[in-house]
Amino acid sequence: MFERQLPFGESYAGWPAPRNLDIVQDLPYGSAMPAAESVAETERSLERLFRLTVNRAIHHRQTAAIGVEVTRAGYAILRTLADAGELPMGQLARRCSMDPAAANRQVRVLEDAELVERGTDPDDARLAVARLTAKGRRTHDRIVALRVEQMTDVLENWSEHDCTELVRLIDRLVTDLRLTPIRTDSFTTKEHP
Repeated sequence: MFERQLPFGESYAGWPAPRNLDIVQDLPYGSAMPAAESVAETERSLERLFRLTVNRAIHHRQTAAIGVEVTRAGYAILRTLADAGELPMGQLARRCSMDPAAANRQVRVLEDAELVERGTDPDDARLAVARLTAKGRRTHDRIVALRVEQMTDVLENWSEHDCTELVRLIDRLVTDLRLTPIRTDSFTTKEHP
């Protein structure tokens, strides 16, 4: 595991470490910051990617293929529990980057679908824990297989170097997004449209 302070006093402990720890180092002294146009173009490209992740047609095709409807937030819960096993609800919420109430709602939906079950921590009966059911494990595995198959098709003509670089850059971006607070000070004094 990897320990790093997050904005607002949160800890990065307990979250999976990035694959390449070099990605969390600051820019070397004298490195140029990207031009504003480059940053705006990056934001525009990411918006296109994010729109794909919430595309209803894609979601409906996935649901039809796996036979169970699982939202993106629900998948985050399944993936986290598949990776970590049984987790206390607070840790599950943090690892999924959700507030505790949202994580509880998602777990309740997944419980109703018999994909997740709650229990008590064997070491501390005051703590509620969540774990995958056998059906939840099968559903998770089907989603992963479907996504891996799609990404295999998408990346078919990419070189191994490009694939490795993509993973490195995405890991770096995710880490930096988690560690960088949104600055609101420059907008609070301006007129809102």
